[in-house]
Amino acid sequence: MKKEITSYKFACVVARFLDDKIASNISILNISNVSSFADYFVICSAQTNTQVKSLTENLSDKVKSTFARLPLGKENDAKNRWNLIDYGDVVVHILQDEERSTYAIEKFWNHAFSIPRETWLKESEEFSEYSEIKK
Repeated sequence: MKKEITSYKFACVVARFLDDKIASNISILNISNVSSFADYFVICSAQTNTQVKSLTENLSDKVKSTFARLPLGKENDAKNRWNLIDYGDVVVHILQDEERSTYAIEKFWNHAFSIPRETWLKESEEFSEYSEIKK
């Protein structure tokens, strides 16, 4: 069953899915007022190239099974130090810490509005695998 949700809610749920799989330093940027190609960026860090790959694969599978949505495109470097998943309205960046510092996505898009962690956690609560454990 395909669930229809707003791009805002989708970005929050994507962040939740990444959080449930131990991604770190997750941020959501609302770029809708400063970009014509997407509404939100979801950015997170991973410790190793294996974790980058695992987070990417898990997120793609989870979004497909939950929302029947496939990415419009994917990009990555050969060593899985960074991966990008493009869902059209939401673009997901999964990067190792060094790449995150190098690309400085949040600095480049500093005029975008950042959604606080507490907000996206509350907005996506119904999609948590571990809602009872985390309380």
